[in-house]
Amino acid sequence: MLFIGGKGGVGKTSLASALGLARARAGERVLVVSTDPAHNLGHLWEREVGDAPAQLAVFESGELHGVEIDPHATIARHLAAVEQTMLQLLPEQQHGAARAHLDRAREAPGSHEAAVLERIAELSELGRTDYDAVIFDTAPSGHTLRLLGLPGQLAGWTETLLRNRDRSERFSAAMRGLTGRSDPQADAQAELRRTLQRRRDRFDALQKAIADPERAGFVVVFTAETLPVAETLEVVDSLRAMHVEVTALIANRRSPADAGELLHIRRRGEDVHLARVRDRVPSVALLEVPLVAGELTGADSLARIADLLEAAG
Repeated sequence: MLFIGGKGGVGKTSLASALGLARARAGERVLVVSTDPAHNLGHLWEREVGDAPAQLAVFESGELHGVEIDPHATIARHLAAVEQTMLQLLPEQQHGAARAHLDRAREAPGSHEAAVLERIAELSELGRTDYDAVIFDTAPSGHTLRLLGLPGQLAGWTETLLRNRDRSERFSAAMRGLTGRSDPQADAQAELRRTLQRRRDRFDALQKAIADPERAGFVVVFTAETLPVAETLEVVDSLRAMHVEVTALIANRRSPADAGELLHIRRRGEDVHLARVRDRVPSVALLEVPLVAGELTGADSLARIADLLEAAG
């Protein structure tokens, strides 16, 4: 798994797509996933991209697919499964209140972030079976850092739910032993336990994968300007504190030095900023991608960016 992150507007989607395209041209099956609520992947490729993998490019021995995560669809699937289990556990007179509670849960604070994370976990599992690489085009830095911190929190929260279920089930078993009555809800209880265990295991696996440099890495994209550079250095520090491998830094849209006085002056200023990044993060590869004329949409334009990335190393 490769996460492409950075400040908003620095070209993350273009570079994630170009990286995926380069690897697909080299013979790999690659999935590019947009986690940003403001999706641009479909616009960039000039085709329909949704919550299920859509084909973006095909080569003799490699393929590139794309997904735009739809948190609403993930929430709907999750709540439908929860509703089915709840209705089995609750008496009929409480069904209306349960459905009203689930409707409110759709817009509860944090529900969209949890849904995006659940879909990331699902797609990372799909990546292990169906793809050679999964490249996540992430939302701006602050949102992404919060998201990367969620797997451990949600795995722990689900573990607490499971412990509560253990206590409840032991109490129910004791009551059945005393009364000799069977429990008509036993199957629903068992399904609830299995659902919680699957969710805990999925988040636990994702957390371990993100922290494993053999399985995951983070590429920080920035432009060589004051604010993007400052945010990039903060992101690198935060990722290291979270034990996430910083695989590379990409300085995007580098001004040419030989295209007039204005761009020459900008280039000199960019050089100062890049020197600061190299000084602060000397152990991480720093790639430079030049400013490209024209709009970067469509397969041909992305192939040009892929060529530039390969040339940059």
